[in-house]
Amino acid sequence: MKRKINRPKETTEIRSGFFNVQENWQEYWKKMPAFHQEDLTSSHSIKIHFRTDADRIAFGELIGRSLSGLTKSIWYPENERADNTTRRFVSRKPLNPLYPVYIISKGRWETPYTAKALDSLGVPYHVVIEPQEYDNYSDVIDPEKILKLPFSNLGKGSIPARNWVWEHSVKLGTERHWILDDNIRSFYRLCNNEKVPVADGTIFRAAEDFADRYENVALAGFNYHMFTPRKDVIPPYYMNTRIYSCILIQNDIPYKWRGRYNEDTDLSLRALKDGWCTFLFNAFIAFKLPTMTVKGGNTAELYKGDGRLQMAQSLQEQHPDVTTTSRKWGRWQHQVDYRPFRRNKPKLKKNLTIPEGIDDYGMELIG
Repeated sequence: MKRKINRPKETTEIRSGFFNVQENWQEYWKKMPAFHQEDLTSSHSIKIHFRTDADRIAFGELIGRSLSGLTKSIWYPENERADNTTRRFVSRKPLNPLYPVYIISKGRWETPYTAKALDSLGVPYHVVIEPQEYDNYSDVIDPEKILKLPFSNLGKGSIPARNWVWEHSVKLGTERHWILDDNIRSFYRLCNNEKVPVADGTIFRAAEDFADRYENVALAGFNYHMFTPRKDVIPPYYMNTRIYSCILIQNDIPYKWRGRYNEDTDLSLRALKDGWCTFLFNAFIAFKLPTMTVKGGNTAELYKGDGRLQMAQSLQEQHPDVTTTSRKWGRWQHQVDYRPFRRNKPKLKKNLTIPEGIDDYGMELIG
């Protein structure tokens, strides 16, 4: 029998340095949507070997479960899980983002995942594209939602487009802007060990309100669906870590996008090193399709040859004090230690007091 030893997930993550866990997260999570997570992970696990298929079938009959030749693991008793195919968090009075939402996209007019996801929520947005692709995109996206860049095929990845978006939002006079990757399929709210899809843009507004409470929150954003295990005890946010793919940026921070690879991690690190704070929300989640699984984008420019190694090494060259490069999961990866930034503390705006309690922003679980 192999016994699984349960350790607090916070301890494991702090040791890794990947996330900075705010153990007293209630200090900042005031007048925000309700959030509660219990430890639903297993306390013990046993690896069972079968000599024959008949033995496997007989064991399944013994415990009242069907075990196929492809079964890798089971829960006993069977793990109950809510069916979220029809359930949604719906707000009585849906709220849309206060700040402009941009989707940077290239070569993906056939798979405009993020645009479709925002359309389903009723969230306004702009898709930012290169001019030679306008006809293709305008066939599938409302032309009123398309912004054409004044350049094309610069061979610099998404950096020029990202900086153009930043300047565009500054000219609009907004304090922040959202910039989203184009391969986000859906958005969720995590609470009570359930990831439930949302039906409107209220979580964007809640994230904005949270960031706007503070003078020094440079970046905020939604964590990935894959990085928010529903059975684990995790807080509603991680503080002072990298923000990427679904980012709310404060416009007046003294930086711009740079480089060619890992630009979101680089931007996060530059801000953190100067004492700014970042918030990565676990309570609000983006389901982003894995890199290199959707054709188009900048894959051809960035990932050809030893692109993965170049990506990892470029970040290490930019931030050698906190970054290492190693080979994991069959490919080169960078590893960033965010522990030095635990000392960065959010500064509440002057004369602003946040009352205690919960504010669900009118969101109700329907279905």
